Amino acid sequence: MWNLLCIGFFLNSPFYSYLCGALLINQTMESLFDICGLVGSIGLVLGYLPQAIQTIRTRNTDGISLPGFIMMAVGSFGFLTQGLISANYYIMLTNFITFVCSVIIFGIKMYNDYFKKP
Repeated sequence: MWNLLCIGFFLNSPFYSYLCGALLINQTMESLFDICGLVGSIGLVLGYLPQAIQTIRTRNTDGISLPGFIMMAVGSFGFLTQGLISANYYIMLTNFITFVCSVIIFGIKMYNDYFKKP
């Protein structure tokens, strides 16, 4: 009986209303956070893939900076690791795609600059 009175008092208290409002705002912010992550992931991949596809098709890497692509691969790997640790699938997927593309372009660039005969 005492437990029911305590629960009834808690449900009718202003603290409960505040708590429910805070939880609703928290859920809304998490949804907004997920939407922003999804839009950012799509934008990053769609902005990065055309360069990767063009480089893979033509094998032309004359205008690509080797240090720039190394840093992009390192950055993508770092964010991929962060996504794995935090279980954030948007960060994981986006940076996995960009890391793989960076490694492929890096390989083509190394082949063109150092192993291809003139």
